[in-house]
Amino acid sequence: MNLFRRAVMERGLALAALALLAACRTRYPLAPAEDNAPLHDYLIGPGDSVNILVWRNPEVSLTVAVRPDGKISTPLVEDLPASGKTSTQLARDIEQALGKFIQQPVVTVIVTNFSGPYAEQIRVIGEAAKPQALPYRLGMSLMDVLIAVGGITDFAAGNKASIIRVREGQQQQLRVRIDDLLKDGDISANIMMRPGDVLLIPESFF
Repeated sequence: MNLFRRAVMERGLALAALALLAACRTRYPLAPAEDNAPLHDYLIGPGDSVNILVWRNPEVSLTVAVRPDGKISTPLVEDLPASGKTSTQLARDIEQALGKFIQQPVVTVIVTNFSGPYAEQIRVIGEAAKPQALPYRLGMSLMDVLIAVGGITDFAAGNKASIIRVREGQQQQLRVRIDDLLKDGDISANIMMRPGDVLLIPESFF
């Protein structure tokens, strides 16, 4: 009998410890519903495709991919840094480089495939159906991210999920309510994402 009571007590203590651990993981503050990223121009990143149009010079107009090292190469310009620049900034840099070969070149750059710089991508890890990194889009919400990753698994603890966000050089962890959003349709849980957010979706203990 004593052994049975001891086993019951030990099981109760173990469950209490797991509950306390889960509670500790959700002590960080709730993510604000309205936290839009400041307006900014799209920055080119590795994996993007850029269409380079040189006025009256079709022989040097082409579409190239931004390499993993963040650079591009064209017939007259090799290893030109592109990552982290706007399309206008890259166009001016190409004009300067082509100026050695073409008199007063006029260049337009159009981004045709979007990945964005690594620092601005949204990363989803844990119990998502398809964990992955996503290019950030202005106005992107938590619901947009969840749709892109195919939702969460049956083992996810959606209301214990959190976002790691860097703001003004300070890292903060904010709680999000995925279960409330997906299962209860609580639109107030559909918070706005920011460039560089990392969404962590833990596994449920029960």
